[in-house]
This record gives sequence, C-alpha cells and structure tokens, in this order.
Amino acid sequence: MEDDAPVIYGLEFQARALTAQTAETDAIRFLVGTQSLKFDNQIHIIDFDDENNIINKNVLLHHAGEIWHISASPADKGVLTTCYNKTSESRVLTCAAVWRMPPEWESGSHESPDDSSNSPQTLELLCHLDNTAHGNTACVLWEPMGDGKRVISLADSHVVLWDLQESSTKAMISSSATLEGKGQLKFTSGKWSPHHNCTQLATANDTAIRGWDLRSMSQIYCIENAHGQLVRDLDFNPNKQYYLASCGDDCKVKFWDVRHINEPVKTLEEHSHWVWSVRYNHSHDQLLLTASSDSRVILSNMVSISSEPFGHLVDDDDLSDSEEAHHEEKSKEPLQDSIIATYEEHEDSVYAVEWSSADPWLFASLSYDGRLVINRVPRALKYRILL
Repeated sequence: MEDDAPVIYGLEFQARALTAQTAETDAIRFLVGTQSLKFDNQIHIIDFDDENNIINKNVLLHHAGEIWHISASPADKGVLTTCYNKTSESRVLTCAAVWRMPPEWESGSHESPDDSSNSPQTLELLCHLDNTAHGNTACVLWEPMGDGKRVISLADSHVVLWDLQESSTKAMISSSATLEGKGQLKFTSGKWSPHHNCTQLATANDTAIRGWDLRSMSQIYCIENAHGQLVRDLDFNPNKQYYLASCGDDCKVKFWDVRHINEPVKTLEEHSHWVWSVRYNHSHDQLLLTASSDSRVILSNMVSISSEPFGHLVDDDDLSDSEEAHHEEKSKEPLQDSIIATYEEHEDSVYAVEWSSADPWLFASLSYDGRLVINRVPRALKYRILL
C-alpha cells in the first residue's frame, strides 16, 4: 500500500508561525505568518486539495510587523490573532491584535492569483490586545470550542483574560494574574485546557509548567523542573482531562498526569536538538507530533497512555466465538508505544507542526526557511486504528 508523498510549499520569507483554520472543518486550510525585517510581512492562506494533492494559496498583507505567533478563532473562519514585533522609540515590542480576513477569502478561493495585477489584500484590524502595561506578548490563546469571544494573552509575566465585544472590534480585560517566584518570570507558551468547562490553563516559563484556575486566576499546580532546560510548548490530551504533553530545549518530550506532578508518566528522547512544538491528534490521542530544530518531525504512537490503551474497543456482542477468543487474547495485552515515522523533508529548524482541523490524518509542518510540508499518517496505521 503506497503512502502519499509529502506536498511541499515554499514561502519567499522566513516563517515560524503556523495554525490550522480551526473553525473550518470541511476544507483543509492552514495559515502561515512570515518574518521579514525588510518587506511587508504576509499571511499565506494555504488550501490543500487532497484529491489532486495540490496546494492553492492566497496571500494577505500584514503591515504591522514580523509575525511570531498566529492563532485562528474557533468560531469564525475569518478571524485570527497575531503576535508581531514593532519598533517603538528604538525599542522592539511584541504586540498582539485581532484581525479579519477579507470576506471572500474566509473560505478560500481555488485559484492561485499569481497575476501581478492582482495585488495582495490587507487584513482588517479589529482591535489591539493592548498590552503596554503588561510587556511583550508571547502568544494568544482562544477559548477551545468557545464562541470566539474569549482569548488569553501571555505577556512577559502576566496572564490576561480578554472579552472580545462588538464583533471582536473591542477587547476588554476581564481578569489577569501575575507570575511570582524565582527563575525567569517570562511565559514562553501556554495552552487553554478543553476540559473542566474551559476553566483551566497551563503555562510554561523557564523550566516550569504551571496550571491556573481561570475563575479565581490562581495557580493550581506547579511542576518546578519539568524539563532540564527551557520548556517550549505544551498540549493537552483531548480525551484524558488530566494528561498534558510538554517539550523543551533538553530535547525531550514528557507526558504528565497533573494530579501526580512529581514525575512524568513517560518521557521520549527521540530528537537531537530543541523540541519546539508538540501536538496531540484531536481525534486519536495516541498520535502525537513533535517538531524540532534538528530539522525533523516525528510522529509517535503513544498508545499506552492514550484513552484506548488496549486498542479500539469492540462490543463483544458483535463478535463470533472464534473472533471473541482471539479478541480476548489480544485485548489483555496493552499495545506497545512506538515511533511511527520520522519526516525529514525540512532542511532548517522546524518551529511549528499542526494537525488539520478538517482531516484527522493530515498535518502541516513549517521550518524557518519558509518551507511548509503537508504529510499524512501512514495508511497502514490509519487502518489499524480504525478497523
């Protein structure tokens, strides 16, 4: 069974910001933000046509500055946030803003307008997440499964919860909290948990991972030395409410049960340089992607700590006697964790990897040289999980 070849798209600028268009569940669409100091920065809307294995793109201008982080609204296809650098009084600030795409582009068009007369359009600014009091914004997180009206920004040592009002044209601070303690008090990343009615947040700063209760804006747990060096990224298991994955500059990926934070449930040491991104598959939580500045993307099958450690659960009534005996034998054995595939299409640090929000078997990765690669989970594994 031949697996589909990867599809590669090259941007002319360096890039490190990638997101799936979260609210789009039919078309396979990713957004990429560029980092150029000399030219206007851009957001590339990448549509992947999986029947013909081709990419269609549209480009929007992002005049505000080089993009360090991009995030798409879970409710409105046309709305996104960016964190970008701007120079003010010879200081560089990282600011955040909410933007809207031109209406005809929310759903992507299937032409690639390479025509020079077709000059790129500009994003419409909806509002600034004005953080002059809070410092540099590391990332903006949308409320998972939310109505697109609540976002959190992590700025230096502050967690700020915003309410977006009047169709996202106005942002009001609803509450905030400040990081206290020793070490470098500066957030590197965070993740809003989809569990517990979206009342919890996990953040990374220096080598620590902290949990926050958003109702009281207080800390609920702290994993002091989660990694030997800086923690780069976090992700929650979508099906197991207490499970969290983290990655960092110690080249490791660790899995935590936040009820027992003394040590990780499991540790992976497959990368040979800093690990920048970790992502659970939204539907099949045994599938985990990691991206690193060793230029590789690794797909792991972490089935022993997934929500289906014994494989796909089959109703016994549906099985014949011989099948049942075989099934019983099989189901007593937990399946083994394994590395499924290592993807080596990149030649530079891979800063971001994201699963598609429309196709659970497809993902995109982005390296700093502006190379976006679209890959699929190997078919043999896909059928093993499904059947």
